[in-house]
Amino acid sequence: MLQLSQCKLSWQEDSFSKLQKKAAKLLGISVEDFTQFTIVKRSLDARKKPNLFVLYTVRFLCRRESEVLKRNRKNKNLTIAKKEPSLWRQIEEIKNPERVVVGAGPAGLFSAYYLSLCGYSPIVIERGAKMEERHDDILKFWQEGVLKPDSNVAFGEGGAGTFSDGKLNTGVKDKTGRKQFVLQSFVNFGAPEEILYDAKPHIGTDVLQTVITNMRLAMEQKGCEFLFHTKMIKILEENGRVRGVLTQNGEK
Repeated sequence: MLQLSQCKLSWQEDSFSKLQKKAAKLLGISVEDFTQFTIVKRSLDARKKPNLFVLYTVRFLCRRESEVLKRNRKNKNLTIAKKEPSLWRQIEEIKNPERVVVGAGPAGLFSAYYLSLCGYSPIVIERGAKMEERHDDILKFWQEGVLKPDSNVAFGEGGAGTFSDGKLNTGVKDKTGRKQFVLQSFVNFGAPEEILYDAKPHIGTDVLQTVITNMRLAMEQKGCEFLFHTKMIKILEENGRVRGVLTQNGEK
């Protein structure tokens, strides 16, 4: 598979078909020569205002690949695509994890989700409310000033970031495939596919609420158990290993 960067389109002509035509022109081939064509990254170039451009990096398979490489050997923007790290390929490697996950924020949700993909049935303990109830509690606070201590913008399913516009920026290099795993999971549960390649991916609060709800429902179908309005009091250990947690409702 090959990778081509710096495919520039004007803001007005930005479309998938125009992108394919642009890439084909840069490579000296026809669009019909592409057998696979995927957007890897998209960013906005506003350095020449008021003219706006969209910069793409794409990956593709094409007919006569060796010829295309030879013909474009001086094009520094054309390279052989590197194999990206993938967390999906490591799913079978986890054995005998702890079954209890504390918190239904980003870390807790994705830890439990990943364990469910590995065939386990974790218990997720969350001191706040599930998304539907949390949404109503937050709306009541905004409209009437009535605050629920354990169900608000800070506490509840999805964590504090759920109601802060759903931005997905990170400066950390994705050496293990975790970032792509998270983004692809969001897409699987209802987020727009554009977050997979946008330089500044963004879901939005309204969509993110639906995504998190869909994620929980899928996890419950795999055997995950969610305990909302449940506060962890103590971690229980035995012979140097965590064997569970103590909540206000008893041991888990």
